[in-house]
Amino acid sequence: MKKIILFLIASFGVNKATFAQKQDIEKRFDSKVASSQFTYLASNALMGRDPIRPEMKLAYGFIAQELQKAGAKPIPGANGFFQDIPFTLSSPPSKGNVQIGTKSFAQGKNLLVLDGRSFSGNFELVDVGFGSVEEFAGKDLKGKIVVTNVGAPNKFSPNQLFSEGRAKAVRAKEAGAVALIERFNVPSVPWQLVSGFLNRSQMGLDMGEVSNLPYMWVEDLKNELIGTNLVKAQVAVEGKITTKIDGKNVMAWIEGTDSKLKNEFILLSAHYDHVGVGTPDAEGDSIFNGARDNAVGSVAVLNAARYFAKNPPKRSILFALWTAEEKGLLGSAYFANNPLIPLNQIIYNLNIDNAGYNDTSIITVIGLGRTSADFLINEAVAEFGLTAKADPSPEQGLYDRSDNVNFARKGIPAPSFTLGFTAFDDEINKYYHKAADEVESFDLNYAQLYWKSYILSAQKIANWTQKPQWVAGDKYEEVSKKLYGN
Repeated sequence: MKKIILFLIASFGVNKATFAQKQDIEKRFDSKVASSQFTYLASNALMGRDPIRPEMKLAYGFIAQELQKAGAKPIPGANGFFQDIPFTLSSPPSKGNVQIGTKSFAQGKNLLVLDGRSFSGNFELVDVGFGSVEEFAGKDLKGKIVVTNVGAPNKFSPNQLFSEGRAKAVRAKEAGAVALIERFNVPSVPWQLVSGFLNRSQMGLDMGEVSNLPYMWVEDLKNELIGTNLVKAQVAVEGKITTKIDGKNVMAWIEGTDSKLKNEFILLSAHYDHVGVGTPDAEGDSIFNGARDNAVGSVAVLNAARYFAKNPPKRSILFALWTAEEKGLLGSAYFANNPLIPLNQIIYNLNIDNAGYNDTSIITVIGLGRTSADFLINEAVAEFGLTAKADPSPEQGLYDRSDNVNFARKGIPAPSFTLGFTAFDDEINKYYHKAADEVESFDLNYAQLYWKSYILSAQKIANWTQKPQWVAGDKYEEVSKKLYGN
């Protein structure tokens, strides 16, 4: 009986503290400021926040200004509130043809010239398997074209195909090769889908001279380009244009109050870019405003900064608004590989990405059930009359399609705090990457609950005496142990 009484007293104490935190957030939250930020970020003036458009300067300038007004501080080593990212925009060639033996490949049909410059000629081919460091070793590649399979063993997700390809391009350039051709032989990914998506201008990191190396995919689902079929290639690539793009992650931080825990960081993040201008809808609207995806998430992070700058928790908070998520999670990937804060000091990432919502009674947490801090999110959203629910559409692969995955792969526990949805249904698709995704079609009462419950979730985790961990057996558990040394 005594233990039960003590448990009830402790529970009452926790609930009382949580209620007090909720009341403080309610008191300090400025709904007019948040709504104004939301309206501006999703306005026509920003033309859909496409990183390749000049209006992107308005977006990142506004976000930096809001972080500064909130009282958050620039991160040492950053360019003020910016992490500068050197991007390139690579457009498809006006002509692209490759002849290998009896096989002919044409741009947009069964050939994709992904990067590099225009070039032509007859070149010797050298097959290096998957193109690992070991497979490159000892090969005479000077003046020749390197041929590999796409990806690497057990690495065939879209992000892994590109990251592995970039690594191979570096090896090929260092070895003196004139081009890299990868055989696209992943049966689980339809070539027509890949071709339709990639046969247009693509953003990527500026890799200096490596970016000038011609880099191509050829369709080879039947694995015909092997052995004696790989001798020489006749290549003609014309009109390939690559331009430089200035990218900006917008970042800030506030220092925690605990003498020890302040050396640990909670990363609060959302991408602020969207897809820009597209085909006009039935009403003639061609601006894809991206209120749901992801202006609402950006506003959540900005208002977390407003709150925590005046009410710092025990741990330090890192605020990040990522660029170029829609171009392949590029901004977050750049930070993950070029961190301004050591990654082993970032103990948790509460990320935001959104497609839309169809249930305003819930918060959908992509990755719920995978970390030890989940119960704190459950408690926080409940204070605002909401219920946290796990991903209802795992077949969509949402966890691996958002910025959080770049940190999960490093070992950092990283769920995504999203608007409530129970399925990828017509209500979601009505707005997802559509011109209709505007503030005018958004339930602003729900937006207020969403923003406030995000702040309370972050506060609980930042003040928790324990360090969040992956649940036992999670696929990121081992890399997490290596990152944190436990």
